Amino acid sequence: MIVAIIVTFVIGYLMIALEHPIKINKTASALLTGALCWTIYALFGNDDSHHVVEHLQHHLGSISEILFFLLGAMTIVELIDSHQGFKIITNRITTKNSKSLLWITSIVAFFLSAVLDNLTTTIVMVSLLRKLIHNKEQRLFFVGMIVIAANAGGAWSPIGDVTTTMLWIGGQITALNIMKTLFIPSLVCLLVPLIFVSFKMKGEVERAPYDSKAAFEVEKVKGSGLMFALGLGALLFVPVFKTVTHLPPYMGMLLGLAVVWIASELLHIDKTEEEKKPYSAIHALQKIDVASVLFFLGILIAISSMETLHILSDAALFLNNSVGNLDVIVSLIGALSAIVDNVPLVAASMGMYPLATATVNPEAYQFALSNPTLVTEGKFMFENTLYFLADAKMWEFMAYAAGTGGSMLIIGSAAGVAAMGMENINFVWYLKKITFLAALGYVAGILAYLVIYPLFAVH
Repeated sequence: MIVAIIVTFVIGYLMIALEHPIKINKTASALLTGALCWTIYALFGNDDSHHVVEHLQHHLGSISEILFFLLGAMTIVELIDSHQGFKIITNRITTKNSKSLLWITSIVAFFLSAVLDNLTTTIVMVSLLRKLIHNKEQRLFFVGMIVIAANAGGAWSPIGDVTTTMLWIGGQITALNIMKTLFIPSLVCLLVPLIFVSFKMKGEVERAPYDSKAAFEVEKVKGSGLMFALGLGALLFVPVFKTVTHLPPYMGMLLGLAVVWIASELLHIDKTEEEKKPYSAIHALQKIDVASVLFFLGILIAISSMETLHILSDAALFLNNSVGNLDVIVSLIGALSAIVDNVPLVAASMGMYPLATATVNPEAYQFALSNPTLVTEGKFMFENTLYFLADAKMWEFMAYAAGTGGSMLIIGSAAGVAAMGMENINFVWYLKKITFLAALGYVAGILAYLVIYPLFAVH
């Protein structure tokens, strides 16, 4: 049975990785994989059906937290976008100097991604670059740098990248600590390729005829400024809400969505149903990427089946015995995320390495508190199992590596895939022009993290 589940997962994983060649959407592959893994367990496992269902329901509870969080965040972002709130930022970029424009757009993408997410930020910034740069060859290079910037910016924020969000919701990291420890490595990941390129870049970009001031005035939607401030405020409020109330993050996200939703209704209360439809939350819900949410569901369900059968813990033990150095293991996982999706990689890692908290593994957690000298970098051995505390070095490093490693290939991140679709970027072109820069930033960020870790270590 275990062999059958592993084979099913590997085949499903390959179908996801080869989504474009086989022309089957990765969401369908993920859902099929997840359903088949649990079906095999139910039919051929040693547990009775009652215990199988109990295990499934237990995992579905934690998986649902991630899905509801993502749905809330996506809807808020869509509401901001439908009110053209992002034009408050994008319409103020007017320079034609190629070096200045590259720095401005990259820095904006870096910080915007931390508040929104790397996928949305890439879509917003690519749309902006279409208006700012007429020459496609010039624009493609800028888009490639936006992918690096968006992925780097998303890594250090609990709401900036889905993998960091997964680790935050799972309890592996805390919001304030991940921002404190990963901000500098993530910034280095962007600045190193930016500085490298700056020595070679000169002249001006071929600007498309576009009057940003006129466009801002003509296209401005009622309440765009309010919705921008309220939407970003709602997203930033989530970590604060979790810290104050100790409720799960998705509750804070749903509260923020409710406030933004009500505000959008009140803004257009004097319009007819047809007139206010484009600005309504109902319309925003129809526009969000539900396929991505279902993809996460399929992957996480598949991972949970292997976690239940202790397949992942055995894999972790094998890695520890064969490779040994966790820094090397995490670095390799980050590099691998350029080839395969980082969501299943991080989900698998979360299942491979047990978390010791007062609620997840109370006995192991109490052992760590009672024997602090046995805890190194947030990890310790208890009953022949390697456990990790919240904010352990490995979790922080994992958030950085999985969040930024995908930049090395165009298919390695949601941001890259979005850019590829919007600008029809060729895989080989990205490999020649951007991969080296992304790898340079990735390695520089790793070195920066390893250097500064002792300054911020909580264990």
